[in-house]
Amino acid sequence: MFKFAGRRALGALVGFACSLVVTTAQADDVLAARLGALLGQERAAIQEVPDVRVAALTALPPASARNISTAPDVITYDNAFLASQPAASGGEQWRCLAEALYFEARGESARGLFAVGEVILNRVDSARFPSTLCGVINQGTGRQYACQFTYTCDGNPERIHEQGAWIRVGKVARLLMDGAPRTLTDGALYYHTRAVNPSWARVFPRTTTIGAHHFYQQG
Repeated sequence: MFKFAGRRALGALVGFACSLVVTTAQADDVLAARLGALLGQERAAIQEVPDVRVAALTALPPASARNISTAPDVITYDNAFLASQPAASGGEQWRCLAEALYFEARGESARGLFAVGEVILNRVDSARFPSTLCGVINQGTGRQYACQFTYTCDGNPERIHEQGAWIRVGKVARLLMDGAPRTLTDGALYYHTRAVNPSWARVFPRTTTIGAHHFYQQG
């Protein structure tokens, strides 16, 4: 009697499971049909909207509306232009670039600051160098006087004492990172002050001289 009842219960359970599978499949079919109908209605409605309106609805808002910084349409390399720009800020990469400009070229004209910054960004774009601003600037750091930017390995502490100069270089760093054109140094990857004469300067072609620095492409 017990075995017979067990078989009946098992049969009922199997039957229930089969009906559940059928019911689920039917529900999926109904859902798919309803979704298809809704999508078809939306597609038909969109086709009634003029193309100009669709383009306006789907276009991204301007960068300023999305809190994305962009370089001004026109950049003039003078102190008046820099003074007109808002104080800048940013993350680690921005700070690396701003520090490099501060310690390498803070006494330069606006044009000279942009030129030094160009070299650093040109290196980021070159396969010969690290692919980030901080990577480029700190390349070789840890070996005294064997780094790419002397201030990072000369053993002296890196302290910002001139706040006015810091604000100024921060603006240049922000503008360069936001897409300012790089046309001052003709793609230079190296520079040095006119006070020194490194051996590589006799091999690499010089592209220009701006302020206290000579600029070079790689030979």
